[in-house]
Amino acid sequence: MNASILLPLAGILLGGVFVATQAPINAALARTLGDPILAACVSFGIGFAILAAISAFRGAWPSGSAVAAAPWWSWLGGLLGAFYVAVVVWGVPQLGVVSTVAALVFGQVAAALVLDAVGAFGLPVQAITWQRLIAAGMILGGLVLSRAG
Repeated sequence: MNASILLPLAGILLGGVFVATQAPINAALARTLGDPILAACVSFGIGFAILAAISAFRGAWPSGSAVAAAPWWSWLGGLLGAFYVAVVVWGVPQLGVVSTVAALVFGQVAAALVLDAVGAFGLPVQAITWQRLIAAGMILGGLVLSRAG
C-alpha cells in the first residue's frame, strides 16, 4: 500500500468510527428531546458552530465571487447531510447501530459505484469492476447477516 494514502485512510477510518458513534449519541438526544428532527437540528447546529469557529480562526471565509461561482448543485450537500443525520437518528433505535451503519455503507458504496462510473461532479471516471461489485455485495451480505439473528 502506498504510504501517501495511509494518512487519508486513517482519517476516513476515524470518520467512520465517528459516524458509528454519532448514530447512538444522536438517537439518545432524540429520546431526550422527544423528536429525531429536532435532535438532528441540534447536532447540525453544534457542528455548524464548531466548523464556523474553525473557519474563522483559519481566515478561510470565501469571497462573494467565489460563493457566486459555485455550481448550483454544490449547495445540496447540507440538504443531503441533514437527511442523512435525521434518517440515522430515526433508524438506530429500530435497527440497531450495526444494521443502520451497514445499510448506510451499502447505500454509499452502491451510489459511489455509479458516481465513479459516470465521473459525477467532475470526478475522474473509475470503471465498475467485478472486484468493486463483489465488495458491494459483501457489504450487502453483511447487512443481511446483521438482520438474520
